[in-house]
Amino acid sequence: MTKRLQTPLLDTVPTPDKLRELPESALRQVAAELRAETIDAVSVTGGHLGAGLGVVELTVALHYVFDTPRDRIIWDVGHQAYPHKILTGRRNRIRTLRQTGGLSGFTKRSESAYDPFGAAHSSTSISAGLGMAVARDLRAGHNNVVAVIGDGAMSAGMAYEAMNNAGAMQSRLIVILNDNDMSIAPPTGAMSAYLARLVSGETYRSLRETVKQLAKRLPKFFYDKAKRTEEYGRGFWTGGTLFEELGFYYVGPIDGHNLDHLLPVLKNVRDMPHGPVLVHVVTQKGKGYAPAEAAADKYHGVNTFDVVTGTQVKPKANAPAYTKVFGESLIKEAARDDKIVAITAAMPSGTGVDLFSKVHPARTFDVGIAEQHAVTFAAGLATEGYKPFCAIYSTFLQRAYDQVIHDVALQQLPVRFAIDRAGFVGADGATHAGAFDIAYLTCLPGIVVMAAADEAELVHMVATAAAYNAGPIAFRYPRGEGVGVDMPERGEVLPIGKGRILREGTHIALLTLGTRLAEALQAAEDLAAHGLSTTVADARFAKPIDKDLVCKLARGHDVLITIEEGSMGGFGSHVLHLLADEGLLETGLKVRSMVLPDAYLDHDKPEAMYAKAGLDAKGIVAKVMATLGKSSQNERRAESHFPLFQNRK
Repeated sequence: MTKRLQTPLLDTVPTPDKLRELPESALRQVAAELRAETIDAVSVTGGHLGAGLGVVELTVALHYVFDTPRDRIIWDVGHQAYPHKILTGRRNRIRTLRQTGGLSGFTKRSESAYDPFGAAHSSTSISAGLGMAVARDLRAGHNNVVAVIGDGAMSAGMAYEAMNNAGAMQSRLIVILNDNDMSIAPPTGAMSAYLARLVSGETYRSLRETVKQLAKRLPKFFYDKAKRTEEYGRGFWTGGTLFEELGFYYVGPIDGHNLDHLLPVLKNVRDMPHGPVLVHVVTQKGKGYAPAEAAADKYHGVNTFDVVTGTQVKPKANAPAYTKVFGESLIKEAARDDKIVAITAAMPSGTGVDLFSKVHPARTFDVGIAEQHAVTFAAGLATEGYKPFCAIYSTFLQRAYDQVIHDVALQQLPVRFAIDRAGFVGADGATHAGAFDIAYLTCLPGIVVMAAADEAELVHMVATAAAYNAGPIAFRYPRGEGVGVDMPERGEVLPIGKGRILREGTHIALLTLGTRLAEALQAAEDLAAHGLSTTVADARFAKPIDKDLVCKLARGHDVLITIEEGSMGGFGSHVLHLLADEGLLETGLKVRSMVLPDAYLDHDKPEAMYAKAGLDAKGIVAKVMATLGKSSQNERRAESHFPLFQNRK
C-alpha cells in the first residue's frame, strides 16, 4: 500500500487569515517551506535573496500574531519582502518577480492591500508608520502599526528623526529592528529571550507602572533618579538605552529565527496599551541556504542561479560595465593625485568604489545610508584642498538635494559627483530610475554637468572631473555594460562646455546627451535610406551648453532634435531657452525634445523601456518623420503609451 504524500502546509495558507488558523506548532514547517519557496523563486527570477531569507520566521510570526491587512506592516526598503509577498496572496505570481509585467521587487501599494506603503529607498518605514499610527488615533481606531527596519537603514538620519518624533508623541507604534549585520547587541540566547519576554509582559509593565506612580510622590529629584535607574538597569541587560532615551520602550534582543521566542514577545507588544515600543530582533542574512550563508554579501542581490550549487548565471559580457570603468578610471587618477578620495553611501560595489578601496583603503569612505551626510562630508573635504568623488546613484542623490545646493553649489566647492544608474535601470523599476538629475542639477548656478555617451567617454569625464577645481562638477552614466568601443589608456581632460560632431549632414540634426548616441547614429543610417542627410552630435555637457555647437546645428539644418535619458525640464529645455534667446526659433527651424516620458515606468528590460519611451533608433526616426509631417506607426505607438508625447511635436 503506497503512502499518501502530505500536502505542504504552505499550499494551505494562501493568505494570512488561513495562516492564523494553524496551531503554533505548525509554524516551523510553514517557515521551512516558505524559505524553500523563496529560494526556488529567486533562482528563477534573480533579485534580492539574502535579506528575505533572514526574515522568514519573522514574517511568519508577524502575520500570525497581527491581524493583517487591518494591522499595518511596513517593510523598510522592501528587499526582505519576498516571503511576505508569498504569504499575502501573491505566491502564484512570485516567479514573475521583477519580470516584464510581473511583481515589483519592492512593496507597492497598487499591488496588494498587504503593502500599505511603497518602499525601495531605505529608512522611511518609521516615519510612514508614525503617520499611519497618528491617523488611526485621529479616527479613534484600534489597529496596530508595525514598522520593520534593518540595522543598516538605521544609519540614516531620517530614522532617528522619526523615532525622536514618535517618542515625543506617544502614539502606539511598534518598530521591529532587524539586526543582521551591525551586531548592536551581544549574541542572543536563553537569558536574553527570557528578559525580553519578561520586560514585554503585562506583569512587569504593571509592576513598573505601579512603582512609577509611587515614585511620583517623591520629590522630583528622587523621581528622576528612580526613573533613570530603572531605564538604565534594563538597558544594561538589553542594550536598549539609546532607544529608551528617544522615548521608546525597548524589548530585546531576541533570536529572530526562534519562533518560541518571537511569538510571545510579539503578542505582548501587540497588547501594550500605549506608547512606542522597539523590539530588537537579531537575524542572520541568508539564513537557511548554505551558499548564501557562506557568501561575503550573503547573496544580497543575485542573478538567476542553480538551487543545488548556488552557482549564479553570469550574463554574457561584451563590454565592461560602466560601474567598473568608473572604479578603474578613478584608481588611475588617484595614482597620480594623492588628493583624490572616494565616498559612497553604503553602495561600494554598486558604484565601483569597492575597486578603489582595494587599492586606496585609507582614501575610501563608506558613510552608510546617509546621502545628506555624504555630500556635506565631501564639501568639508573640498574646503581643505582634497578632491572628493562622491559616488551615489542618481535616484539616491535626490535625498541630498539641499546639501548639493547649500553646502556645495552655493559655496562653489569642487565636489565631484559620480552619478551611477542614470536613466532606466531595468528590474528595479521606477523607484531606482535616474530620471531627474539632469533637471535638478542643471538649474543650479555654477555647476558643470556631463553625461557619458559610452564607456570611453566616461574615462575622459573622470579625468576631467579630477582636473576641475572651479566648483562642483557631475558626470552621469547608466547601469550595465558599455557599447564595446575602444578604450583609452588614460583619460583626456575635456574642454569644459564643448561637444563634438560625429557625423555630418545637411537636413536633420540629432543632438544627444548620454548613451542614446549609439541609437542616434543608427537612426541617422535609417534616415539616410529615406534620403534625409543627418548630422549627429554628442553634447557631452548639459551645463554649460556648447552655445557655438547648438547655434551651428540650428542654422545649418531644417530640423533639430535633442535626445536625452532624463525628464522634461532638462537638457532639451536649456537648448530651447538658448535658441529662443538667440532668436533662432523664428527662422523656420523645427525643434523637438526627446526625453523620458512624463510617467513612472514599471520594471522591464532597459532596452524594452527605452523602446516603449520612443528613445531607440526606431523612435528617433519616428520623431523625425512626425516633425516633417510624415507620421509613422512607431510615433503613433509612442503616443498611445504616453499621450503627453502628443504635446511635444
